[in-house]
Amino acid sequence: MAQEPADLASDYQFWLQKLSSWEQASSKETQQDTCLHLSRFQEFLRQMYEILKEMDSDAILERFPTIGQLLAKTCWNPLILAYDESQKIIIWCLCCLMNKEPRTSTESRLNSWVRGLLSHVLSAFRFDMKEVCLFTKSLGYESIDYYPSLLKNMVLSLVSELRESHLNGLNTQSRMAPERMMSLSQVCVPLATLPDIQPLVEALLTYHGHEPQEVLSPEFFEAVNEAFLSEKIVLPTSSVVSLWFRHLPSLEKATLHLFEKLFSSKRNCLRRMECCIKESLLPQAACQPAIFRIVDEMFRFVLLETDGAPEVLAALQIFTSCLVDALKKENKQLKFALRTYFPYGAPCLTAALSQHPEAIPQGHQLQPLLCVSQLLREAVEDCTHGSQRNPFESWFLFVHFGGWVDLAVAELLLREEVEPPADLLWLLVFYYSPQDGSQQREQSMVELKVLVNRLLMLLRSGSFPAIDLQEAAESPSGGPRPPVCGQLVRRLLLSLLFWTPEGHVIIREAITHMAHTDAVTQEIIGFLDQTLYRSHHLCVEASRKLARELLKELQAQV
Repeated sequence: MAQEPADLASDYQFWLQKLSSWEQASSKETQQDTCLHLSRFQEFLRQMYEILKEMDSDAILERFPTIGQLLAKTCWNPLILAYDESQKIIIWCLCCLMNKEPRTSTESRLNSWVRGLLSHVLSAFRFDMKEVCLFTKSLGYESIDYYPSLLKNMVLSLVSELRESHLNGLNTQSRMAPERMMSLSQVCVPLATLPDIQPLVEALLTYHGHEPQEVLSPEFFEAVNEAFLSEKIVLPTSSVVSLWFRHLPSLEKATLHLFEKLFSSKRNCLRRMECCIKESLLPQAACQPAIFRIVDEMFRFVLLETDGAPEVLAALQIFTSCLVDALKKENKQLKFALRTYFPYGAPCLTAALSQHPEAIPQGHQLQPLLCVSQLLREAVEDCTHGSQRNPFESWFLFVHFGGWVDLAVAELLLREEVEPPADLLWLLVFYYSPQDGSQQREQSMVELKVLVNRLLMLLRSGSFPAIDLQEAAESPSGGPRPPVCGQLVRRLLLSLLFWTPEGHVIIREAITHMAHTDAVTQEIIGFLDQTLYRSHHLCVEASRKLARELLKELQAQV
């Protein structure tokens, strides 16, 4: 049996008094008060239903003697009936009062009374004149000349009026008064999910007046944003962008909603992440630099809080890729310079990073990589020697564009030179451990260089036994590596195994040696997912097939 909340009795009395006060007055203030309480009242109704459904009608009337008053007052309030799922929940509650087999005249009268209320609720959206009188008066209309198609006609009329007001611009006499705009938006709060109201909602969102302050109510923005995020309404991108541009709390809530979708499950693959990000419309909205900066700052905060968690880095890189695609679709030539989106980075570095690494022809990839590394190194070392900027800012800019790291790994492992380029070593060490000082970074570069040389020797020898690979991966000093350095080593080993036919033979054995903890197993799963997501020219179909098989096997183990 459902447990009754301890404070339900006080809530019950509170809402009964509220319903009485709303019933006795029809002023603008009463309507506003009703609208402000709609979501809380719906939650109360839902709690009531969870209790009522476990009881018969006699037990309900004994426990809640005034339940009839509460439900009747609720049924005759058009704002409550119009709000979200309230009508459905009211019907559920009423059905709980019905006696399936009435044995007394009292039970029969109760059934008849309940059927009357159900009939009223089910026909409420035929919009009888009395029910919509309150609504029409609040909009400044008289009700005497309207017909059953009242709502649709009224919405179309208001939309036309809003458009004309928008076109009139600075002509204050022809514009809709700010007070009326505010009142209109407040009236729409409980009706935001109704399909017939949607044209009016869109018109309000895209209306741009010349008033110094916002003319629409915060409750309107919150109601529309909540309905959009819960997929109860569908809005065009332009309306969503306008909503988030005009109401910062809605943008923040939408971003947190996306984060919850992306990070609530450890099994979110990168393809699914990409779908969630695109469906959120945040990349399209982020074409506006002001919106991008807010979303980017929230990503920055999550990165700092999670100490650079791989799933957060992956989400940021996918988001950035979706943003770049959205910018290309919106404009053949960028409306805003890239430095507008990334003001904390040097313009030349931002321009270099924004190139698509995959689009650079094979055989010409080293030079752009070295250029990125040198520009990044200059910025970081400048920070180290007393600049006002923090090295984190350069790293944060760099991690938006993860394709450069894949390219750096490929260039390190598959080049013909005996000595790996120092700039590429620096780039990878900085990506995996940005907090290191210059001395610690140099030490990591020395270890990485030894590892790359050992791997290249094995590759040239044509012999690729797993035991030799394991020995090659051991630290030159013989001591344990820092965790971040261990991640970089595993990244290089896995890349080499996937990108070479010899590696395919021993990759299962090598992964078994590596995956000695759950954390490392999750790291390897992330690498495999990334291998399938990013279309690297070295990842041929055989490699992709192998990655799919291994990914399925490892996911079954965790």
